[in-house]
Amino acid sequence: MIDINFVRENPDLVAKGSMQKGIKVDIGKLLILDEHRRDLLNQIDSVRQERNQVAQASSGKKPDTEQQARGQQLKAKLTQLESDFKEADKDFLKLLRAVPNMPLEDVPIGDSEDENVVYKTGGNPPQFSFTPLSHQEIGEKLDLIDKVRAAKIAGSRFVYLKADLVRLQFAIIAFVINELGNKEVIAKLIADNHLNIPNHPFVPVLPPALLKTAPYEASARLNAEETTYKIEQDDLWLNASAEHTLCTMFMDEVLPKDELPLRFIGYSTSFRREAGSYGKDFEGILRLHQFDKLEMEVFSTAESGLEEHKLLVAIQEHLVSSLGLPYQIMNKCTFDIGKPNARGVDINTWFPSQQLYRETHSADYLTDYQTRDLKIRTRSDNNKLELVHTNDATAFAFSRILAAIMENYQDQDGHFNVPPVLVPYLGGQVKI
Repeated sequence: MIDINFVRENPDLVAKGSMQKGIKVDIGKLLILDEHRRDLLNQIDSVRQERNQVAQASSGKKPDTEQQARGQQLKAKLTQLESDFKEADKDFLKLLRAVPNMPLEDVPIGDSEDENVVYKTGGNPPQFSFTPLSHQEIGEKLDLIDKVRAAKIAGSRFVYLKADLVRLQFAIIAFVINELGNKEVIAKLIADNHLNIPNHPFVPVLPPALLKTAPYEASARLNAEETTYKIEQDDLWLNASAEHTLCTMFMDEVLPKDELPLRFIGYSTSFRREAGSYGKDFEGILRLHQFDKLEMEVFSTAESGLEEHKLLVAIQEHLVSSLGLPYQIMNKCTFDIGKPNARGVDINTWFPSQQLYRETHSADYLTDYQTRDLKIRTRSDNNKLELVHTNDATAFAFSRILAAIMENYQDQDGHFNVPPVLVPYLGGQVKI
């Protein structure tokens, strides 16, 4: 959540930033709740101080009738004030958590995703002498994708991936973990992008796929109505992406500053309700209720947070270009970056059957918006507690990247080639 001190000092700026994100928040009401809450805290402190004085006055002897009566009055008053504060604090936190993170200065201002700005294009879309098939058509022809049987047992937007398509997914996993665990690869990307951060490798993690409500809410990623599945009989939610259980990993901890940045690459099956997306990408595997992802998560100091974000985008470009896929990099506008993000970048990959670039990657810089509620901190050089900054970014969402490979590497016979960088991970297999 946002820093209430920042809201107190910049109410107009916060209202403007919220509006630019398309989020309606009553900043005036928030400040009234904040003042009421602080007033109750002052009253509580005052009553507690008076109770201590009454207790000290009768220390070592039996309190007289007047002292007893006053002590009981103060106890009752304190109980009422604490109850009032609990309700006021609940209302205050609910409204504070509704305030979005403020966009950085270089985020384009826009009120729809049409105002996102493409700032780089890489690779050339393949030219075919035939009409390219969709990945769904290729997958059905080669018996790699079966949505019909999946629908029988799970409903729509589920799929069986089979045979060499599964092997290809695990080849990509091995490739990514090797690349991100290689200090030389990280160092080169840092140097090529003129960044001043260490070349710490990414630690692979298999995180939980379930979260309790409290950490999920604190992460600012819980979207109960549109996205997230609830396990009704338990206080647990299915994660909608691996970073949701990665960013919460160090909740209520103080991280040693000399160990930052901490960089992780997490693999998880993810689940999304996709409410409101009926009719969007119904065919194929671009939009499923269940899919696998490799997600990057970084914990850093405030000073290096933006550079870590730029490193993650550079890694994404490196991974996509290593697979030989045409892509474009897009600076997302205020409307599209999301509530907790200060900055967001997408990479879109070319899909020949649609003659479109489609989103396959996102990179989110959240500053201290998550860590304030999660209470993830470090100590400054003068031993002062400071909030760390978080970044997350897609390495690969497999349903989408497998679809992109199938379409861009297809041949006239309905087969497709393996990207050369992945051939060693498939035992030398060059075609599927």
